[in-house]
Amino acid sequence: MRGWLSCSALLLILAGPVLAQSGVACVTCHEEGKKIQGSTHASVECATCHPRHENFPHPAGVPKPQCAQCHSQVAAENARGVHGEAKSAGNAAAPDCAMCHGGAHSTLRPSSQQFRQAVPETCGMCHANEAGQFRASVHGKALAAGNSSAPICTDCHGEHSIIAPRQRASLVNPEHIRETCGRCHGDVRLSRKFGLPADRVISFDASFHGMAARSGSQAAANCASCHGYHNILPSSDPKSTISAKNLPATCGKCHPGAGTSFALGSVHLMAGGKEPVGVRWVRLIYLILIPAVIGLMLLHNIADWFRKVYRLRIRPVAASRAARPPELRMYTWERVQHLLLLTSFAVLVWTGFALKYPDQFWARPLLVWETYFPVRATIHRIAGAIMIVVSLLHLVTLAASRKLRGHWFEMWPRFRDVSQAVLNFMYLLGLRAEKPRLSSHGYVEKAEYWAVVWGTFVMGLTGLMLWGVNYTLAWLPKSWLDIATALHFYEAVLATLAILVWHFYFVIFDPEVYPMDTAWLNGQGVREREPHDS
Repeated sequence: MRGWLSCSALLLILAGPVLAQSGVACVTCHEEGKKIQGSTHASVECATCHPRHENFPHPAGVPKPQCAQCHSQVAAENARGVHGEAKSAGNAAAPDCAMCHGGAHSTLRPSSQQFRQAVPETCGMCHANEAGQFRASVHGKALAAGNSSAPICTDCHGEHSIIAPRQRASLVNPEHIRETCGRCHGDVRLSRKFGLPADRVISFDASFHGMAARSGSQAAANCASCHGYHNILPSSDPKSTISAKNLPATCGKCHPGAGTSFALGSVHLMAGGKEPVGVRWVRLIYLILIPAVIGLMLLHNIADWFRKVYRLRIRPVAASRAARPPELRMYTWERVQHLLLLTSFAVLVWTGFALKYPDQFWARPLLVWETYFPVRATIHRIAGAIMIVVSLLHLVTLAASRKLRGHWFEMWPRFRDVSQAVLNFMYLLGLRAEKPRLSSHGYVEKAEYWAVVWGTFVMGLTGLMLWGVNYTLAWLPKSWLDIATALHFYEAVLATLAILVWHFYFVIFDPEVYPMDTAWLNGQGVREREPHDS
């Protein structure tokens, strides 16, 4: 018997190097050999992490293996993160690999549900308050219910390269919150699977907050500003930051007084979806009005252009009437006001659409300093203030000058303007042989002038509501602000297209004045007008 044992021991010593490679020999003495079979390192040979242990007895003084031997990239990421930096600074309590993953022989696969469910508890060893809030949140409850897709700490903060939120590279920095939340809430597959609203990211991007955030604004509200960070609760929960009773406090962090007089409505609005009735009506009216008005303008001007090109260029007729001196069309004060209005309007169009579409190439020059200063909004408001001042100046000059009032009365609409417009349109389309007599200040000029008056009133009023958003939300329902936003945008589209199609044609592209009607520069029109009634 003794001889058999001696032979067995000798064979074990001789076969040690081979058996140790497969871990068979290790199991006879080390319990870790059994634990490792259920871990993520089950396929790793013992000798990979424990060199020179194939010798029996094991040599003394062999250093313990480091995770970085195999996981060099992960180790480098961890060193750059807050935990690695704390460790390098001498904080012995800073978490290391074993604290989060457990021992090398028992660590689980990070993708396993068992590991994911343990992450909040692991992080909670140091971040107890945050872990407690997470467990009570919608995400924590979903995780506890076995939902493998529920987000955990590492999904939002990162796994090894966890960076402080104040640093721009952090996944939870305000600059990246939208992308971090959007990985789940912008995923159509997940939205369908769990019945989540599929438009949350899209509707946020379309909102004022979303457009400002996309442009680099650090001050704009993001998902976490309203929904919270770890304590995210459904709006039906009284403790939720977005519950009806808590919305005034949540929105009031940026907009003092918001929701104190009237209940605040939904922030996530989508065209054709959940939105105030007034917004739906504004959109419907303008989606009919814009194509109709601009379409008629295009048809009118194209027909007018062909008629005049044929008369002036193809078959010109020598003028029989005596030459008359140029007609004075604009007085000095009118030209000054026009120049101010022209400048402010051009700036308003550029900055306004740059606010709405910050990703377009023509908006990029305004975004260079947007991270540090709201360039677009500031310039837009200055231009808006100039436009309002010009409007008030127009009223003051009319009240102070009889000559300007007399000129203004020529722009007053009359019934004959309608008949002249209809008859001239018929002539341009070939439905009438003779061109009608047109007033010196006819439907073309009057349509332009009163469109500017209407547009200035609408844009000024809604612009002031948007500019003074805190006062608007404090004294009016949020739906009024949504209606003002829709009106401001669609009226801007209509006004811009009308200027391009109607005004630019009669000032620049009209064959009678080409290359330009200089009345806005020197007051004298170049268009030859017959001595019609005013």
